[in-house]
Amino acid sequence: MASDSSRIVSAWRPAVPGVVEVFHARFTEYAYPMHVHDAWTLLIVDSGAVRYDLDRHEHGTPHDTVSLLPPHVPHNGSPVTPDGFRKRVLYLDGTYLGDELIGAAVDRPDLRDPLLRKRVGQVHGALLRLGEELEAESRLMFVGERLRGHLRGESDKPRPADPVLARRLRELLDERVVEGVGLQEAAGLIGAHPAHLVRAFSAAYGIAPHQYLTSLRVGRARRLLLEGRSPGEVAAETGFYDQSHLTRHFRKLVGVPPGRYRADTT
Repeated sequence: MASDSSRIVSAWRPAVPGVVEVFHARFTEYAYPMHVHDAWTLLIVDSGAVRYDLDRHEHGTPHDTVSLLPPHVPHNGSPVTPDGFRKRVLYLDGTYLGDELIGAAVDRPDLRDPLLRKRVGQVHGALLRLGEELEAESRLMFVGERLRGHLRGESDKPRPADPVLARRLRELLDERVVEGVGLQEAAGLIGAHPAHLVRAFSAAYGIAPHQYLTSLRVGRARRLLLEGRSPGEVAAETGFYDQSHLTRHFRKLVGVPPGRYRADTT
């Protein structure tokens, strides 16, 4: 993280397909000059507002708006108020949005869609937690789907249930509890669109794929803890990123941390 009195910046590249960079920043005085990106810029503002020019037209980003700036199109940016702004940005490659949508994004870069705004925030939340790449990827699939709907002028349509597809994904997750599986990889192995895969699974079982996988891992962790294994060993052997990752999910699903669970059941 880089910071001074007027700028606080944090940036990283997560292990999530399609995400080139995650960028969180707070600026009070800094103004971006005209520039371009070679990736899609998906921007939400948490406080304050940003004023920017895109393709010689002025736009703004109040806190309830999702802004989508297309690649290769010049834009700038500056704070609207003396207090500046705080923003979260995802830079995305062409995995979720193709070049054919650039024109539509230039015409309407600011989207007032509360559900989309909530989902983008959820993606950022997952990206902040190490070991939650499957959740971030799954949530990003729905963000990409909704963005494409906006740019193409399509309304949401209910999708038919697909229990066979759901069962195939469940079987794959059952086989890959420890090593895990990315959503893109799972979709390739099963032969389905990633977003449809997540939707079919959630509709069939009432739980998202990442939640199902985490539940299986916690179940294995419980058994190993009762055998006398340490939480650190258990985390490594059940697919969690580290002990704190195990502890966070174990506490959520069991009600106590791993060390306390073992002590309370012996």
